[in-house]
Amino acid sequence: MLSTFSIAACDREARQWGVAVQSKFLAAGAVVPFAQAEVGAVATQAHANTTYGPRGLALMAQGLIASEVIRQLTEADPERGARQVGMVDAQGRAAAFTGQQCFEWAGHSVGDGFCCQGNILAGPAVVSAMAQAFESTTGALAGRLVAALEAGQANGGDRRGQQSAGLLVVQAGGGYGGYNDRLIDLRVDEHPAPIAELRRILALQRLYFGKSRAEDLLPIQGALAREVQEIVRRAGYYNGPLTGDYDEATRSALTRLIHTENLEEREQRDERIDRVALEFLRARFGG
Repeated sequence: MLSTFSIAACDREARQWGVAVQSKFLAAGAVVPFAQAEVGAVATQAHANTTYGPRGLALMAQGLIASEVIRQLTEADPERGARQVGMVDAQGRAAAFTGQQCFEWAGHSVGDGFCCQGNILAGPAVVSAMAQAFESTTGALAGRLVAALEAGQANGGDRRGQQSAGLLVVQAGGGYGGYNDRLIDLRVDEHPAPIAELRRILALQRLYFGKSRAEDLLPIQGALAREVQEIVRRAGYYNGPLTGDYDEATRSALTRLIHTENLEEREQRDERIDRVALEFLRARFGG
């Protein structure tokens, strides 16, 4: 039994769909969330019927709206009383279902482009706070989803405690190298504070896989070129003089350091450096 609270949502403008979940259950992120770019997202929990994920996405891919998909899945399920599910479809239409046999407190809240649901919770304030946090938080979908989890936890969360959390966000071509749609796929399978840990690794995901913004690209010249030389020297990739000249030896050393630190997505092929990458390198190899 997944004593769980989750949110399924979309960002219509960014064309992203996602699910975030926390549970007093090992590796809830491996059970609850399902999503497909340009199709929708599904969170299946309580006495979870994991076929609701792929079957729900297949039906939404055929054009059925979220509420109709839930109706079809639950009506065909003899154990629907113990199920809980939330969905959002390609157009951002959301729906949820909480079976009468789910353990108290159990329920859901459906809004524009999202649904929050949970069972074995401290009370209805959990899903209400999640909905309010999602609607009032700005920025990328992933951050809004985690903000919803944080609000749910702050209002009592799963009354049995915390154990695991997960975050799945999809976007067409959003995965590593553009080869799949898994823009963000993070799990905290066992942790005393899984939502806080999920927030921490989401920040790392943004560092390593976030796209460089034009306003964050700094020319490597003068004092900054000298600082880069100092950084790559401390990291053990450069043993030349500190000239303040971004020469080939310095460029080669910086390239090797960036690749070692898995910052390739922020690497620049010209005489500039990404501010986010620079700040990370400063913190790691600064004087």
